[in-house]
Amino acid sequence: MNTKVPTSSFAAEDQFGRRVAARLSDGSQELPHDIGERLRVARAQAVAMRKQAPQLRSASVVMQSGHVATMGGGWWTRIGSVVPLLALVAGLITISVMQDEDRASELAEVDSALLTDDLPPAAYTDPGFAQFLKVKADGASD
Repeated sequence: MNTKVPTSSFAAEDQFGRRVAARLSDGSQELPHDIGERLRVARAQAVAMRKQAPQLRSASVVMQSGHVATMGGGWWTRIGSVVPLLALVAGLITISVMQDEDRASELAEVDSALLTDDLPPAAYTDPGFAQFLKVKADGASD
């Protein structure tokens, strides 16, 4: 886990805050004195309550027998992160193969129905003929 906070984001926030404060100060010169004072006090309170950059501390780890404590990076960690990816790829390949087999079996059923049925030649050119055979095969299997 990365606990470092980039200091560039705090610098950007401070710079943005200074620009907003300068813009507010420029606009407050045209306001009545009492409103300007209330705004100045509110800005001072907001600056006092702003978030401070967190102080980063290093955590010390005491180990017995002189071993070094590390955060991951071993072979088991790498293998553990690759195994789910391999399982996903294997699952996707299995699904693809099963769908191809199902499609081939459906086409084989239509072909066998065409070859075994007595129909006039004009029926083979009808666009809805394959759907008719499929519905007929589903109704016959019930």
